[in-house]
Amino acid sequence: MKNPIFSIVAPVYNELESIAELYPRIRDVMDSTGESWELILVDDGSQDGSTDVIRKLAINDARVRPVIFARNFGHQIAVTAGLDYSRGAAVVVIDSDLQDPPEVILDLIAKWREGYEVVYAKRVEREGESWFKKTTASLFYRIICRITDVQIPLDTGDFRLLDRKVVNIMSKMREGHRFLRGMSAWVGFKQVGVEYKRATRFAGETKYPFKKMLKLALNAVTGFSYFPLQLATYLGFISAGLSVISIPIVVILRLISSPQLTGQATTLITVLFFGGIQLISLGIIGEYIGRIYDEVKGRPIYIVSEGPSEDHDPTRLNLSTKESQEKS
Repeated sequence: MKNPIFSIVAPVYNELESIAELYPRIRDVMDSTGESWELILVDDGSQDGSTDVIRKLAINDARVRPVIFARNFGHQIAVTAGLDYSRGAAVVVIDSDLQDPPEVILDLIAKWREGYEVVYAKRVEREGESWFKKTTASLFYRIICRITDVQIPLDTGDFRLLDRKVVNIMSKMREGHRFLRGMSAWVGFKQVGVEYKRATRFAGETKYPFKKMLKLALNAVTGFSYFPLQLATYLGFISAGLSVISIPIVVILRLISSPQLTGQATTLITVLFFGGIQLISLGIIGEYIGRIYDEVKGRPIYIVSEGPSEDHDPTRLNLSTKESQEKS
């Protein structure tokens, strides 16, 4: 079977009500392009019946290719699996909750046809989200932009189009703690943004509560910045400097019999302060060591219990690409 021009990757986790609306909207949008396409639905361990709906869609439309995980591995891993199984010359990543309107795909494709290899969708308005989420998201993007060398576009998510050459490179990046929007910025190539209005969820509840958002932020910081480690060093120098400055002050106050430093309260506060700095520094170092530990174990980042009907080995794409480059 000839490879399609476009691949649409949509991770699914308990989105039973949304899938029924997602499929026809993507079908109508992609059919309007007049090009061949495929829809890769990655079931990330759903438990609400989404898996059965995905199977039925695949039976009724051969362009729908299901990738069923053995368990829940997380959103970023599900998108990674979709990229691995994609075959199109251009791959679009979109959430299945319909907050990212499928109609915007046409705008992404238009920029791709102009020669851009990464076309990211930039949110200019976010409907149905709380003030807290909007504020923290905005703050996160600006902080990560300041502390990393990678210029991650502000106010963007994973909704984007990736050229095949970008997908091939990202498929070789197998770290377990993934931040895909940072990875797609890191690879370089010609990139451009398309503004859009993010809609409210079609149905159900968000699959990215504060705890998962915090984990994603931690993956972003530790994956693309050494700033936390440098911060621990800065705190060490600051605390050492305070100690050096405090020594002569304490000696002078003792010599003049000043009552300000009597008792153990000052000593206790000082010990707690420096002890806190040490524990924070150890915690930061521990986060990086924990990620190193996860990587050296060499476990697969996901396990597929049921893949597309036709034979397809995601690693075969990387091998064939390498062989073609060597021949050229």
